[in-house]
Order: sequence, then C-alpha cells, then structure tokens
Amino acid sequence: MCGIFGIVTNKEQQLGPVLVSAAHSLTYRGYDSVGCATLHEDGVIDLRKDVGKVASVAERLGFDTMIGKRGIVQLRWATFGAPSQVNAQPHLDSDGDMVGAHNGNVVNNVELMAQFTAEGMTVRSTNDGESCVHAVERYVNQGYGMLEAIRRAYHDLEGDYAFIIGRVGEEQLYAFKKGSGLVAGIGEGATYASSDLPSILALTRRVVRIRDGEIVVLRPAGVDLYHVEDGQPIKREPELVTESMDAVAKGGYAHFMLKEIHEQPGVARELLHLYDASADIAPVVGKLRQARHLYLIGCGTSYHACLLGAVYMARLAGRPAIPILAPQFIPQYAPTIGPEDVGLFVSQSGETKDVLNAFHVGQRRGMGSISLVNVIGSTLMNETEHALPLACGYEISVPATKTFMNQALAFLYLALRMGGHNTGVLARLPELLQVTLTTVDAPVRALESRLVQRDDLYCLGYGLTYPIALEGALKLKEVTYAHCEGMLSTEFKHGPLSAVDEGYPVIFATGPEDVGLAVSGINEVAVRGGHTIAIAAADARLQANAHTTITLPDADPLFTPLLATLPLQLLSYYLGVARGYDPDFPRNLSKTLTVD
Repeated sequence: MCGIFGIVTNKEQQLGPVLVSAAHSLTYRGYDSVGCATLHEDGVIDLRKDVGKVASVAERLGFDTMIGKRGIVQLRWATFGAPSQVNAQPHLDSDGDMVGAHNGNVVNNVELMAQFTAEGMTVRSTNDGESCVHAVERYVNQGYGMLEAIRRAYHDLEGDYAFIIGRVGEEQLYAFKKGSGLVAGIGEGATYASSDLPSILALTRRVVRIRDGEIVVLRPAGVDLYHVEDGQPIKREPELVTESMDAVAKGGYAHFMLKEIHEQPGVARELLHLYDASADIAPVVGKLRQARHLYLIGCGTSYHACLLGAVYMARLAGRPAIPILAPQFIPQYAPTIGPEDVGLFVSQSGETKDVLNAFHVGQRRGMGSISLVNVIGSTLMNETEHALPLACGYEISVPATKTFMNQALAFLYLALRMGGHNTGVLARLPELLQVTLTTVDAPVRALESRLVQRDDLYCLGYGLTYPIALEGALKLKEVTYAHCEGMLSTEFKHGPLSAVDEGYPVIFATGPEDVGLAVSGINEVAVRGGHTIAIAAADARLQANAHTTITLPDADPLFTPLLATLPLQLLSYYLGVARGYDPDFPRNLSKTLTVD
C-alpha cells in the first residue's frame, strides 16, 4: 500500500517543503522508500529517490531545495521488486521527458516489462510503477496525446492501482484510478491529487473524490474529470471536508482496527489478482507438492492461519501438512528434518524472532523454505528460498485482522492449486466478505450489553472453524482483556463444561456440515443456563436451538472460516471500546515480537 501525492501550481516555486510535508502525512500507510520529482518550466525533471525514511532521505537528497511548477512524491511499500534505489518511485520514461508514480499492484508487470523491452523502451527497474509510465509512453510514441494515451494504457494495466504522471512542456498532471484510492484537491493557485485525504487537507478542504475508471487532469486553476471508456468529460462539484485530520487518517473510522477490518474485502481482492498473475505461485506449489514432510510454522495469529491451511491442504489437495508453533518446531521436529522436507514460515512482519529461530534451525539441516509475509524486504522474505507477499499494505493496529484474512486466503489459494482445482471459485469471496461486514454489524453490536461485563467466555469451533475459534478467542483476549478460551467444540464436554452457569456465554462458529455437532454442544450449554451464540450460515436448527444467531451469507463451505472471522473481529472491537480500552494498542503487546 504505497502513497502518492502530486501538485500543480501557477508559478515556478520551491515545491520541496510541500512534497516532504505531504510525504510525512502519508507515512502511516507504511513504506520502505521515498522519492520526489519536480518538473521545471525549462523542461528539466529533477528526480531524487532512495530507500529509507522520509526525514533521512529528504535531508540526504535535499528534497526541500527542489523547485518547479509541478511535483510528485511517492512512498513505496514494496511488492514488485525488492526495496532499492532503482525500484523506488517515481520513475522516468525512456527519454526522460515523463515521470510518474503509482499506488497499488499492477499484476501483469512481468509480462509488460518484457513487452516494453521488446519495443525498444528503456526499462530500469523491476517495479510495476515503471510499467505504468511505459504503458503511457507506448501510446505517446504512437502519436497520441496524453489523455488518449492514458485511456489506452489503462486497459493494458491489470490489477488495482492509482497512478499520477506528468510530461515536460505541459502545465498539467494526469491521474487515474482502478481499485486504489485517489482524491483531488482544489486550492488557491494550486491543485493536488493523492492516494488519500491526509496529505491534501493541510493545503485545502475542497476535494473531488475520483472513482474507478476516471481520469483527473490537474491544472493550476482547477481539475477536469474524464471517463476512461469514452473520454467524455464528467461534471462533479467539489465537496468541503470538515473532519479532523486524525479522523481522515483513519478513513472516518474511530480506530485503525475498525478501518482495517473493513479493508479486508479490498485486500483479499488485491491478493487474488496478485496471485493469479504471479510467476512465483507455480514453483511454490511444486515445492509444496514434492515435500516429504510439510510443516506450516507460525506464532499467534499466524499459527491459527497455519492450522486452517493444514485443513485446506488435506481437503483440497489430499496432502498432509503439520501446523506447528514456531518455538515448538525446534524440540519436536528439528531432529528429524532433512533436505526432502519443506517449511512454510508465516509472519506478518517477517521479523518474528520465534519464526526466524525455527527457520534458521531448518536451514542448517537443509530443509526447503517458503515464506508468507506482509513486509517486503523483511529478514524472513529475504532469506527463504521462495516468498509470497500478503499484499495487505500497512497494518497499524496491533491486533492482526487483514493480515490474518490474507494469510488464510493464501492457504486456500495454494491448497486449490496443489489439488489441481480452479482458483476462479474464489472470485466471489471479496463480495461475500463485504456482504458479511454489512449484515453482521448490527447483531454483533446487539451483543455488547450482554457481554461487556463478562470476564470469562469460550469460543468453539470444529473442522474448518476450529482455527477460527482460536483466532476469535485470541482477538477477544487482546482487545477486551477478558479471558476467552478457544477450543474444539467436541472437547468442551471433557472438562470446561463445568464452568457454565447462568448466563455464561459460549460462542459456536459452525460450518454447514457441522451443524448437527453444534446443536448438540449448544444444548449441553443451554440446559446448564449458559447463553449460546451461533455464528453460521442460515440454518433452521441453529435458529431453533441457539439463544443468539449471527447469520453469515450462503456460500461455499470453504469460505465459512473466512466469513466467520469477521463477526468475531467486530465483537472484539466493540467490546474492547465499550470496556474503555484502545483497541489499536492493547496493553503489554507489540506489533512485531523480535525477542525470545
């Protein structure tokens, strides 16, 4: 999840401080490199960029001294191409008379780069932001004006992205979007475009929100909108934004956790686009298939994704996999592993010490390695033989939400590929996630008054939903500080049932094939006075037996664990806030655990 910002002014001036300030306001999105470009009246493009934090790179490269009538700044979160100076954005075209930067993922990047090279263009990096520039250059070289060249380039670029570009000899910047955020601002003697509002609101409160399939042309005196499909102009009046900067950074949500919960349909869609176009999937699938023993290794939330991955691989690929907590991998399995074995190491940050310890032990014994990581350029991603990104962008809230969702989805995708199934069945999943968020919110909030004073509860699941019960219980512990134990539903009668008394809450996350078992467990709790909550697709048996039902959309049973995750995340969030805690920064916890 990169950040972009562009400015067009009515006179040549020092743009560096404005660009640096905009970059600082976008840092919450996460990034590994930063770059600035200004376009001068004399046709010179001043481009400066490197890996590092905004403050240090800006000071070292003198961003504040940059002048021009137009400028672009970009913060890059690496997906295509490792973090490096050459892969940092913005990028130039072959002749150095156009410059542009993007936010998002262009999933046919590898194919496009090969085409551009064959067409004689100068390709300098492996970054998909450069593909956006060359896609426009291709049609400019054929004699088209910038607007028409952009319309045609839009159809060549697959994925979810927003892009901004300028050309010497003009006074405009052009930007267009397909899936990623883009907003324009209108100030006094200047106009702006950015991935999101924080970088614009310090300069103007008059904004125009850009929609998918639209091009915005920034002129010094205003902005023009056009449809990509037919090039026809669009009339849209600017709106006045009155929210605080803090609220805007959170997308209007009260906390980053809630924002990130609601980002899950979008990041799931991006991951599917990315994997469908990735040349890395086939070798990873081949390695997983050929392993003598396959270990899925993670900690906390990532371990719960491993548990779900093992079920998916067994069901869809007929392939046994061993999910194991990273610290336990060393005493339990390390003495037995060898070069025929493969470890799939899962970590949001790629810096989790326990996971790195397990990886290094396996590496010394010759074990094959694959990583599933959100942070490109992290230690785990750099050191494993194969690495797959999670494509979630920056996750600010300490409790993992969207990174867990994409970990689980990645396992489902890999299991389908391992079993020779068509991954096209996943195309509807992002829509189902969105529908779930919309439909479960009210019934989840209705539980707030019943559960807010409870310091002890259980979350149960079976089969595909057992890992979700563990993950839901972890979220409730993290955010509400109440004790919630996740457990296999059939184990509850083997001891923990003794805890149930009047009103005691027990949550059952249930797949369609397991309703019979759930009904039995629900009644074991209900007859002892407990309050039962069922999270499942609509089923008359659950409706008749559970005290409260939270209904998921009808869907392929394979999707149940992903959909059931959402109400548990929302329940954790609402209860944590109701109990007076900050869900983004739970006490005693850290986003990345780099100690033993």
